[in-house]
Amino acid sequence: MAIAPRLEVRQSQSLVMTPQLMQAIKLLQLSNLDLVAYVDAELERNPLLERNEGDDAPAGSGEGETAGADRGETGEGSGDDFSGGETTGEPGSRETAGDEGGPDMAGSDDGSEWIGAEIDREPGAVAEKLDTDFENVYQGDSQADAVPDPGALAGDPWQQGGGRGAALSEDYNLESFVAEEETLADHVSAQMTLLLTDPADRLIAGNLIDNLDEAGYLRTSVGEVAERLGADPERVAAVLTQLQTLEPIGVFARNLAECLRLQLQEKNRYDPAMAALLDNIELLAKRDISALKKLCRVDDEDLAEMIQEIRALNPRPGSAFGSVLVQPMVPDVIVRPGSDGGWAIELNSDNLPKVLVNQTYYATVQKTARDETEKAYLTDCLQTANWLVKSLDQRAKTILKVATEIVRQQDAFLTHGVQHLRPLNLRTVADAIGMHESTVSRVTSNKYMATNRGIFEFKYFFTSAIASSEGGDAHSAEAVRHRIRQMIDQESPNAILSDDTIVTMLKSAGIDIARRTVAKYRESLRIPSSVQRRREKRR
Repeated sequence: MAIAPRLEVRQSQSLVMTPQLMQAIKLLQLSNLDLVAYVDAELERNPLLERNEGDDAPAGSGEGETAGADRGETGEGSGDDFSGGETTGEPGSRETAGDEGGPDMAGSDDGSEWIGAEIDREPGAVAEKLDTDFENVYQGDSQADAVPDPGALAGDPWQQGGGRGAALSEDYNLESFVAEEETLADHVSAQMTLLLTDPADRLIAGNLIDNLDEAGYLRTSVGEVAERLGADPERVAAVLTQLQTLEPIGVFARNLAECLRLQLQEKNRYDPAMAALLDNIELLAKRDISALKKLCRVDDEDLAEMIQEIRALNPRPGSAFGSVLVQPMVPDVIVRPGSDGGWAIELNSDNLPKVLVNQTYYATVQKTARDETEKAYLTDCLQTANWLVKSLDQRAKTILKVATEIVRQQDAFLTHGVQHLRPLNLRTVADAIGMHESTVSRVTSNKYMATNRGIFEFKYFFTSAIASSEGGDAHSAEAVRHRIRQMIDQESPNAILSDDTIVTMLKSAGIDIARRTVAKYRESLRIPSSVQRRREKRR
């Protein structure tokens, strides 16, 4: 066969990820907070998008045709039973707050029409209208000072804003009056400036302060700081020793033992026996009392007192400063008991961003487009806005459909508790609602459901199956973990349950499970071994 260049025509099919499809997939896996941030960025970038704020919308914002909105409507029973779809209206169909003001309220934008009105400066007229003397109204002021000059008011933005209250209303922010919370770095820095006077030592101390974590521990070594600043390691160590005397006692420690040692030294309770205890603090965590008595060379009574002193110390001295603001967990779906004995599933519409496409504004601006570049920009903005609205609406439908199927599968859990949680995987839900597993996986990512038993992440309801020893229905791994916790909580101090004993009890209850699986579940629940529990409960 001759090798030569030639042209061939081939017909094939391929799946192309368009930008619109990639956007829809991205929106599907975003959490509510990330979705709001994404929509805010689109609102700033696209002039055809606007918020759907209902009666709170400013005048003139609702003059256009609404192409759609991501509504948080409700549905019961199934994923298709909800009205969160696209809405379409005629131009000018959305009424806005402020349209009822009438022609008298439609003044000029600068608010200065009232300034040009004639002001009666006669004292008799003012006294007659106010039913009192002129001096009683403007005490200590002359007549000229009492009545303002319209010309002077015209250039005064304070007066044009409608007085003191109106001037403050625009920029008034109550949060600006809240006292700033002092952080650990601020607290330590204020003491450091009084402790150290040498500029080089202050520079080293500032670098050490920057490496403190929230608990007050130093998350760097002396050698790293010395190398970073080009300083002598001995000088860095000396500065660190001085910083360890600051309040709260225990800050700038590099491990738990050093943190406790600093606090004991402050109380003058650091002796050789206590030093031996801190050097072997891991044995204290294991409740190995006999080994500690040998190492510390003390009896039971002295060791008990030493342990009591250790427990009275603060292992996180910096936690009292600058607490991190915890973002509350806001559910995406709310599940309530229905009147018919079932469950009512609805989207949390308060957290869903609602956007509209202003078709009237698009038509108006398109008429003034001067060239093809501007027309192409407006067309692209319109297509992007319409697709965003449709993607938000489809996202709401998909979340509601997946949540409805999860509730249907886990009805026993909602009714009776975690011990009745069924094993569930993504394929089961995907086959039930006619979607791909990857779509269900994206929906369950960073989504939460509020139920009568608390707020749970969607992924909580998907657990692996553990076979039944009697050939019946499989058991959920989460339900088995819950049963192991109950068994250990109810055990007697004189009859501590070992992992083998737990396996025997679970098999007698119809759960076929291995000992290593019990150990793995116990460790995931942060439950110590039977040896450690026996030592702890005997004390």
